[in-house]
Amino acid sequence: MPTYDAIIIGTGQSGPFLAQTMSKQRWRVAVIERKLIGGTCVNTGCIPTKTLVASARAAYVARRAADFGVDIASPVRVDMKRVKARKDDVAGDHNRYVTQLLETLPNVTLYRGHGRFESRNTVRVNDEILEAPKIFLNVGARAAIPKIPGLDQVKYLTNSSMMEVDFLPQHLVIMGGSYVGLEFGQMYRRFGSEVTIIELGPRLISRDDEDVSDAVREILEKEGIHVRLNTGVKAVEPRGKQVAVKLGEQGSDAIVGSHLLIATGRRPNTDDLGLDKAGVELDERGYVRVDDQLRTNVPGIWAMGDCNGKGAFTHTSYNDYEIIAANLFDNDPRRVSDRILCYGLFIDPPLGRAGMTEKEARASGRRVLIGKRLMTNVSRAVERGETDGFMKILVDADSKEILGAAILGINGDEVVQVLLDVMYAKKPYTVIQRAMHIHPTVSELLPTTLGELQPLS
Repeated sequence: MPTYDAIIIGTGQSGPFLAQTMSKQRWRVAVIERKLIGGTCVNTGCIPTKTLVASARAAYVARRAADFGVDIASPVRVDMKRVKARKDDVAGDHNRYVTQLLETLPNVTLYRGHGRFESRNTVRVNDEILEAPKIFLNVGARAAIPKIPGLDQVKYLTNSSMMEVDFLPQHLVIMGGSYVGLEFGQMYRRFGSEVTIIELGPRLISRDDEDVSDAVREILEKEGIHVRLNTGVKAVEPRGKQVAVKLGEQGSDAIVGSHLLIATGRRPNTDDLGLDKAGVELDERGYVRVDDQLRTNVPGIWAMGDCNGKGAFTHTSYNDYEIIAANLFDNDPRRVSDRILCYGLFIDPPLGRAGMTEKEARASGRRVLIGKRLMTNVSRAVERGETDGFMKILVDADSKEILGAAILGINGDEVVQVLLDVMYAKKPYTVIQRAMHIHPTVSELLPTTLGELQPLS
């Protein structure tokens, strides 16, 4: 039985970097991966999808060239095979980098296969049983498929299988009005598909404030995307080479499309790890229960990344690695509760979010101030001809600390980082006001927005 100092199951955004740190500490480490090294981000998530978003934006800007006084002689045409090839090249480079890293790290052995617990400190992979006093889970998540009559009778797409699409769907019907659905929806509309997004709830991206959701819907509809809110799917059925998505109380209303994308959420990859043999507890949704330092209920077992339910983002997964490494090797008691929620929605223009929403701020019991500025009043946005969206910043009236922000607009995913850094420093918003910012940028309007704070009614 091969014995190691640590076993890492999964190679998402936590596992490889933890293995690298352990290698530097001269630990003997076994890393197990059953499928694609690099996990969701590298292979079916952030890297490939944002590469596709870039291609879609190029098509969008080309079609708008005349608005900027640039004439393009022939109609803009998208070659989907070349779009996919570019995506494959970019994602492939990242996959190869992580693979080479794991294959060449001193004291690290990479096993290709499915790892399952045999006991608290043993894991079976292929025909071998590995043993270690410390085991780390980085097994990620996958698309959650809803139980809808007829869905098993049609071919549908997920975020993973979309990576193999090298053609233009005539009409892409998307179930789910959150991040995955909206990014693919705008992307394929810009490629040239007809797109319909179906959302069960009353608005898109329900975790965000209503004004953000409404503005995002308006941006998408302005590009010709059909959005159906408050709409449940009753059944799905094949109609020749197309698929019919039945809506309404009796399913009498139907949307017929050429392709169906399921984007109704994610589920953790914890159902086939033999966690019961190790005694590891899961919550009601299948996520591994962890404490503030990512330890499970079983001593010597940790869970990182999407499988622990503490954040479904690449940056939260990497931060999980940082927390575990700091506690193990640096005598630095970092905690999950130290981090500030932040994320981006990478439609165009993007949404950058940090900290509390307006709804959460209202419920906090604090005296809250709010500043808001439309992108139509931001010179950089006007110059670029991209004036959709707004900036919104929430401040504690007593401490003057920034509580949260939503930047929906040109460079919003980057601009919000300015606020996030000040939030981590626990400095008052006046620090940003006193700083001299570069003109013309979006960030230069942050001090102006903060200078127009009003009580949150």
